[in-house]
Amino acid sequence: MLNIESINHVGIRVSDKQQSIEFYERLGFGLLSDVGFEQGHPVIMKHASGVVINLLGPATSSVGENILMDVDAKYAGITHVALTVASLQEAKQFVESIGIAITGSFSFGNMSAIFIRDPDRNVLELDAYGAAENDDLSGYSDHP
Repeated sequence: MLNIESINHVGIRVSDKQQSIEFYERLGFGLLSDVGFEQGHPVIMKHASGVVINLLGPATSSVGENILMDVDAKYAGITHVALTVASLQEAKQFVESIGIAITGSFSFGNMSAIFIRDPDRNVLELDAYGAAENDDLSGYSDHP
């Protein structure tokens, strides 16, 4: 068995560095370093929770479909990042208050989730555990 202690970071390919930095800053991530995004080096951002993301780029394909999530054919690869939040209702109110659309939701067992997209349509899943907090989250059919 590999002795894994934690996830170190999540790498997300983006097309517009500044637009992506601003999006993730609105979620509470702070810029740690940018040592050459245009040469393929990551922009490193960290949230107060300890979650680290690396924005990679620049993307060489146009923004539009996220091929891992938005097309009928299902390709192998990472489809989304899931982050645990203390309250799904508070997370929903927060993302709506800063103008980020909720693109899906579901409840399964004691977990409920909402989905948001970054400017390149990368999917972020926000999960809360415990009693369902929102009556409009039902089943698993709204999972993107």
